[in-house]
Amino acid sequence: MNKVVASAAEAVADVADGSTLAVGGFGLSGIPWVLIAALLAQGATDLEVASNNCGVDGAGLGLLLEAHRIRRVIASYVGENKEFARQFLAGELEVELIPQGTLAERLRAGGVGIGGFFTPTGIGTQVADGGLPWRYAPDGSVALASPPKEVRVLNGTQQVLELGIVADVSLVRAAVVDTAGNCVFHAAARNFNPDVAMSGRCTIVEAEQVVAEGEIEPDRVHLPGIFVHRVVALTAEQAADKSIEKRTIRERS
Repeated sequence: MNKVVASAAEAVADVADGSTLAVGGFGLSGIPWVLIAALLAQGATDLEVASNNCGVDGAGLGLLLEAHRIRRVIASYVGENKEFARQFLAGELEVELIPQGTLAERLRAGGVGIGGFFTPTGIGTQVADGGLPWRYAPDGSVALASPPKEVRVLNGTQQVLELGIVADVSLVRAAVVDTAGNCVFHAAARNFNPDVAMSGRCTIVEAEQVVAEGEIEPDRVHLPGIFVHRVVALTAEQAADKSIEKRTIRERS
């Protein structure tokens, strides 16, 4: 039951070209910094990434993007990244932009074996009707647009069908993980990481602290170890190395 592997490099060594990745975190909060860096060094390319956003210029998933290793992004927020905008508008990157709550539920649904679900979110917009630009041509025209989705009236409300997301590999970060893979997330890192972890056929967790199996009280477990396949123990320096998207300060009088 010991799922701890020797290094991040070993954990991501078998990620293949063309893989679909689900990546945890929100902005730069709670992202798997070390696993992303290991994947950058590993060399896998032509990746499809499902994540709340695609990092920022020079950090997080932005590093894979700058290296042109990402082919397609499924996300709910695409700000804070100039290279992302450049690649998308130049036709170098395909982007499926979906509502944030819908993304979280699509990841969770994929993780628990639900093929799809109906939601009123997006009714009356291109989310349901189709026509959202997914990929541009070099001349600025739309080369590929989103298709219309199935709409039904349920309980008197129009609702649109959204499909669950199942990733080949999920990369997440947790505060405390035991050797069996049971995870505890800290504060806002709990927003996307559990759903991302559930959606992966192979889920890799980088842990700020690894403890023996049984040391985490069952009521404290946010993600059961059955969803986790590999655990990477971070060093104290790696665990403390965190950044934010922007820092704005003012001089105090």
